[in-house]
Amino acid sequence: MLEEQTDNLQNADGNLGIDSNEAIQPVTKLIEEAAIAETEAETVTVSEPSLNSEMAQTNTIIDAIVDSNAEESEDETLKERHDIPMLDYDTLSLESLVDELKKLVTNEKVMSIKDHVEEIKKSFLAKYYHLVDEKKEEFLAENTDTNEEFQYHSPLKTQFDHYYTLFKENKNTHFKSLQTNLKTNLENRLAIVEELKELIKPQENIKDTLKHFNELRDRWKNAGPIPKDKYNHVWNNYHFHLENFYDYLHLDREARDLDFKHNLEQKQKIVARVEELVHEVDINKAFRELQDLHKIWKEDIGPVSREFRDEIWNKFSDLTKQMHDKREILFENLRGTELENLEKKKEIIAKIEVLATEKVNAHSQWLGQIEKVEALRTAFFSAGKVPTDVNEETWSNFKTAVRNFNSFKNSFYKDIKKDQNNNLSRKTALVAKAKELQESVDFSVTTPIMKQIQEEWKQIGHVPRKYSDKIWAEFKEACNHYFDKLKEQKNEENSEEIEAFDKKKAYLETLREFQLIGDHKTDLDAIKLHIETWKNFGKVPFARRHIEGKFNKVLDALFEKLSLSKKENELMRFANRIDSLSENNESRKLENEKIFLMRKIDEIKNEIFQLENNIQFFTNTRNAKKENSIVLEVRKNIEKHRAEMELLKEKLKQIRSINQE
Repeated sequence: MLEEQTDNLQNADGNLGIDSNEAIQPVTKLIEEAAIAETEAETVTVSEPSLNSEMAQTNTIIDAIVDSNAEESEDETLKERHDIPMLDYDTLSLESLVDELKKLVTNEKVMSIKDHVEEIKKSFLAKYYHLVDEKKEEFLAENTDTNEEFQYHSPLKTQFDHYYTLFKENKNTHFKSLQTNLKTNLENRLAIVEELKELIKPQENIKDTLKHFNELRDRWKNAGPIPKDKYNHVWNNYHFHLENFYDYLHLDREARDLDFKHNLEQKQKIVARVEELVHEVDINKAFRELQDLHKIWKEDIGPVSREFRDEIWNKFSDLTKQMHDKREILFENLRGTELENLEKKKEIIAKIEVLATEKVNAHSQWLGQIEKVEALRTAFFSAGKVPTDVNEETWSNFKTAVRNFNSFKNSFYKDIKKDQNNNLSRKTALVAKAKELQESVDFSVTTPIMKQIQEEWKQIGHVPRKYSDKIWAEFKEACNHYFDKLKEQKNEENSEEIEAFDKKKAYLETLREFQLIGDHKTDLDAIKLHIETWKNFGKVPFARRHIEGKFNKVLDALFEKLSLSKKENELMRFANRIDSLSENNESRKLENEKIFLMRKIDEIKNEIFQLENNIQFFTNTRNAKKENSIVLEVRKNIEKHRAEMELLKEKLKQIRSINQE
């Protein structure tokens, strides 16, 4: 009895309602001697010479689909790769490539991502080894005088190796399991074929033969995948002996025709679905479904009657070619985009080549050049894919251009390496000097030296990068150690200075009440005693030195009342002022005062010399019997200048006596 058939033209989602089990249910004759001709017509031959070229192309397309289906029949997980988008991995950074590899390896089946992983590997290693080459060139440029070997370790490479190794282990495990299953399944299918061949031998009970036949057919459906290189041979062999069995049964023509009709309806459904797919917007998705329909056509549906055989197959083949042509147009558009990307990358390479010849002579300028190249590198990696046949050449040209730029750049830094080593020697000497002085407690002597060391450090240029942090840390530690001690000492001194300020403040109030008694010697001794007492109080905090000015004002008022000569008065005031500067360690102001006095003395000397020359002119005049009023005025000026000069010399003497102390 024929099993009842169910005809569902389409599912709710628009796909064919073809059930592979349904397609092989009718137990009728699958076209006696014409079964083999059906297979050959669908895959190989064309009778009309005028169509040979076009049909040969169509057969090539169909053969490619058959090969793809054979591969996926071997390993069902390969189907899933079509659902995982293939990104343009060349545009991703090393970090993004590692992240993408991690996501695929940890979340997807191993064989569905093998193409993706290999593309990631190719992009990652190309970029990584290019980076290593650059680092090596930089290392060699900075270490010309050392035997140290170049080493470069990247955490990204470690992560990549980890996930790629995990992928290979998963793939090996999968292959071992798959190969075992494929071998077993192939043996089972070949055994089924042999048993099927035996069925055409005379049997005592046809009922038992049919029962055995149905068992073989069920075992065939559940036998599992076989190696792809055996796929076509085993399937054709099975169908051949299946048809022989139908011939052997000599089923009646009515049953055979019913089976032909059923198979024709199933194939017509496939043709109708392909006609819809021709208009599908997502061409890749449509072509993927076309591959599945070819598989159903070959594996699950039997032959049709001779009068419809060529017609239905040719229609299916023509639609397949239309789908392929649309896909080729899509690929052609992609190739056009790849050609545009190629032009972009050529322009980028040309710009890098120009930068590799632009000579600059300063570190800051090289930083600008490096920034330009980095921007061009980013643009290159973001430009997208180029045609496969020029991909290696383009990548090689890019690496060469960047390598030439780096070599050009490194030659500049080789020239300044000698200066950097010299700077290192100078800074090393300063570090040693700072360490030598860091324990000193002679703060008045050591502090200016330490400040000078710091100023010298600022004036020295860069040192080799690998020593920079270390030598700076040593220098900073020595300086901080000394100045921390200085700060502690000043904190101790500050308490004494505040106490001195308080005493001076109180003493200043009593001094305001002081009155001269009119006796010159007694009053002068009293003023000197006040000055000495004031000095003995000690230094006051820097921020409160205004009290010294108040004290000097009180002294000035007392000196005004004291019956002293102008010179004595001036010298006493000056002595008090420089004593105050000396007491507060204001050496710079003392030095400035000294320089001022020396210059002033020289000016007065020159003035006296000029005045004496003028007098010589008047006294040598023949008619000058006596000095006139002009000469007398000049002599008065000379005496005035001499007196002023003597005063200045006395002041200079006082300053020098302080310096000698």
